[in-house]
Amino acid sequence: MTGAGPAPYELLDEVAGPRLDLLVIGCGNVLRGDDAAGPVVVRRLWEAGALPESVRLADGGTSGMDVAFQMQRADRVLIVDAASTGAEPGTLYAVPGDVVAGLPAAGTLGSHDFRWDHAIAFARWLLGPYFPAEVDVVLIEGASFGYGDALSPAVERGVERAVALVTERIAEYA
Repeated sequence: MTGAGPAPYELLDEVAGPRLDLLVIGCGNVLRGDDAAGPVVVRRLWEAGALPESVRLADGGTSGMDVAFQMQRADRVLIVDAASTGAEPGTLYAVPGDVVAGLPAAGTLGSHDFRWDHAIAFARWLLGPYFPAEVDVVLIEGASFGYGDALSPAVERGVERAVALVTERIAEYA
């Protein structure tokens, strides 16, 4: 287990259960069009079945706090989410752990502003020595984030590519 040094508190209880080699977390709002990309990737991986025992899938939804706490038992975490950078819809980004490790601290945020990048910074602080050794992120560029929208065709293709990419990563633990 790795961490960012001594924590200013004592973690009294560890989450029960075995360590995970890999935790895949899909983040996003399933009610807002392409923002559903992360949870849709996780659902499709779940439906495909046959996961190794040391790999777990989680729908992180829009709860960054939950994302932070779910990392406690994992050696490696892969977060999948939608992005809105202005790039071509469906574009995939792979953000490696060393870049993610350099994210600034969450600062003063309300719970409604808490995104996966804040969750990582918060988890690094909260979990200390229980923080995962590696956290990577896969982002899928979105096109439409309106309430009630379906996945756009370009993001649907990006989701399929992301599923293939994450499936390859999961196969390393089989």
